[in-house]
Amino acid sequence: MNIAANNPALTSWVEVPENSDFPIQNLPFGIIQLNGDSPRVASRIGDFAIDLKTLFVLGYLDNTPFTLEDFDTKTLNQMMMKGKTGTRQLRDRISKLFSTEHDDLQKNEHHVSQILIPMAQVSMEMPIYSRDYTDFYSSEQHAFNVGCLFRDPDNALLPNWKHIPVGYHGRASSIIVSGQDIYRPKGQKKPPSADVPVFGQSNLLDFELETVFFTYQGKPLGDVISTDEADDFIFGMALFNDWSARDIQGWEYVPLGPFLGKSFASCISPWIVTIDALEPFRIPGPKQDDPKILPYLEYKDDKHIDIKLDVIIQPENGDENIVGQSNYKYMYWNMNQQLAHHTVNGCNISCGDAMGSGTISGPEEGMYGSMLEISWKGTKPFKMSDGTERKFINDGDTVIMRGFSEKDGVRIGFGEVATKVLPAK
Repeated sequence: MNIAANNPALTSWVEVPENSDFPIQNLPFGIIQLNGDSPRVASRIGDFAIDLKTLFVLGYLDNTPFTLEDFDTKTLNQMMMKGKTGTRQLRDRISKLFSTEHDDLQKNEHHVSQILIPMAQVSMEMPIYSRDYTDFYSSEQHAFNVGCLFRDPDNALLPNWKHIPVGYHGRASSIIVSGQDIYRPKGQKKPPSADVPVFGQSNLLDFELETVFFTYQGKPLGDVISTDEADDFIFGMALFNDWSARDIQGWEYVPLGPFLGKSFASCISPWIVTIDALEPFRIPGPKQDDPKILPYLEYKDDKHIDIKLDVIIQPENGDENIVGQSNYKYMYWNMNQQLAHHTVNGCNISCGDAMGSGTISGPEEGMYGSMLEISWKGTKPFKMSDGTERKFINDGDTVIMRGFSEKDGVRIGFGEVATKVLPAK
């Protein structure tokens, strides 16, 4: 797919630090707030936010399908209603304005000073309003590891796992943006030695290393989005920490699945990286012929993406410890298949719906995406640099996730999602 803004030869007149997640080939979208002003839509290049509201007011987005109201707003949803064609046109225009090949903006220093805002001066807000959130379970290694821990290796994957992208409907209201602290959740638990449940704080608090994609407006109720059509309905991706209280979840999830053990918080990185920007990093996926998948889940071309992922625990006032390094390429089911399966029954998709990947674990130790797997259900504690150990997450710990794709000298990154755990209320 030839997208002009992805050209690896592009350079910008804005200084971009080496190994920045945000070169001119990225240009993600987010919501910024500056000096108490109302939130507005922005993009990013290097260490600067690009104020798209001001860019529009100063006339640099003329002859695009957007209005001032699309940028003078606290979510990306209104801008996303212009669909893939609109957001691609917008990203292409921003790319031209900040490219060394064009000086329309560069030569007007007064405008530049209003449009480019140092990141240190802005706060990042929740970028998208999601009415609905679905979490998938699409990493084969993660599903196998969990199956080994709670069943046995011979029956690790349930019979349906390689036939359908397994998922469940989660709680959209508790999706929060990076930087917001969370409280340790409370609920019912049933200790292994107890006959009846007890109430209290979760002692097995865990992260889940995931990504999330957000949808454009879908089709009406009753219609289906095919794997071929799915690209036109997927806006972009962010990093996603889908927190889990393993002890609460373990008691409640039979027969209807996750509830209080999941709904207390899910955290996203604030910049949404467009699928367009990630196109150069497409790779083939795993063979899906044992068993062979049903025709509606078959897809054309490369639909998996090579995204390197790190998950880190930082104790209060302590150093960062990398506890897992995985890659989105290890997914069994891709986004096109997830969206096709989600709508095959006629379920309607709305603008801004969030779709979690499920925990992303690689095939070897050190590549796992949850403490449940890293500590092997608490039997192999992770040794921290300060001499302490972690079986699960302690109060005061900050969990950080970072991710990027890299090819042909271009690095497209997501920044980070970071969340600190406070004691239970």
